[in-house]
Amino acid sequence: MPASSDAFATAWAYRRYSYAAVAGSTALGFCFPAQAGLLLGLPLAVGMVVLGIAHGACDQLVVPAGPHPAEAVVSGWRYWQRFLLSYLSLAGLVGVLWWGWPAATVGIFFLLTIWHWGSADAPAAAQVSASWWLVHSLLRGLLLFAVPAWWWPAETADIVNSLLTFTGASIVPQPQFELFTTGLGLVVLAGHGVLWARYASRRQWALLQTELVEILVLLALLLALPPRLSVGVYFVFWHSLQHVLRLTGWLGYAASAGGLAGAKVALLPQLVFFLRRAAPLLLVSCAALLVLGRLLLDRLTTEHAWFSLALVVASIVTLPHALLVTVVMDAARWRGPEAHSRQMAAAGPTAKP
Repeated sequence: MPASSDAFATAWAYRRYSYAAVAGSTALGFCFPAQAGLLLGLPLAVGMVVLGIAHGACDQLVVPAGPHPAEAVVSGWRYWQRFLLSYLSLAGLVGVLWWGWPAATVGIFFLLTIWHWGSADAPAAAQVSASWWLVHSLLRGLLLFAVPAWWWPAETADIVNSLLTFTGASIVPQPQFELFTTGLGLVVLAGHGVLWARYASRRQWALLQTELVEILVLLALLLALPPRLSVGVYFVFWHSLQHVLRLTGWLGYAASAGGLAGAKVALLPQLVFFLRRAAPLLLVSCAALLVLGRLLLDRLTTEHAWFSLALVVASIVTLPHALLVTVVMDAARWRGPEAHSRQMAAAGPTAKP
């Protein structure tokens, strides 16, 4: 089998679970547009807990499981004190920003999400330079915002304005929002054309093949479902699931599974492996969310208010979580193809392709 075909097969084995979940949700949106929210309600509710909330509940294990952690840094209570102080300080900083500058914080949150979703979820390959990985990451993240804003302008603007209203900021007028959307769409379209031409000129066919497959799957999702549903499906069944599967490799699942075959293809054992480690912080997080919902119940009078609260809560933990993924888990990608290739080899068969 040619190297490009082998690389695509590896990517497919790893990411097919997300493709299947997103494709199934898309089919429901196409076939039953009026009932899509009802049909997806239960899967999204369960997935939001066991994948969405859980995917950040092993952040404290990332540094100790890194390629070459210093023993003094990752052992005992000293590590826990440093980790909690750093993590909670960054989360607290975001809370202060929401309190004092809500309009600016909405923009910061969306920009951070664009980066985090793009860099964490776009297909990567060892032969891609750091600069082109950066470009690819930004374009993938921008795509996830540009397509709903273009195809569902009123619904997307409503998400933004509901969040602004919930946090006490002024809304964005619809004409201004649509003008911004047009410019963003042109940037995304032109940028992807350049990106794909670059991959084709370098004969990086496996990466280009994976990229085109994923773009088609994502376009179908973002066009078939209104933004609140498509964002939920993407966050749970693509972003969170892929992070969980990547992290199982980072945490040594292959060794505990006893070999390549089981570690490579079995979904349920990997989820069990991850959730056993995520359980303590997952339970604490769910309890904290229940208390927060109870305290803010008077403000949560509509479905849109609940969705806005979820975005605010997500933003508070996105900053430390995204920094951890970028600085630690993606460190090799900043250092170029050779470092990325070495990290993938060291991480084992469940490393992200």
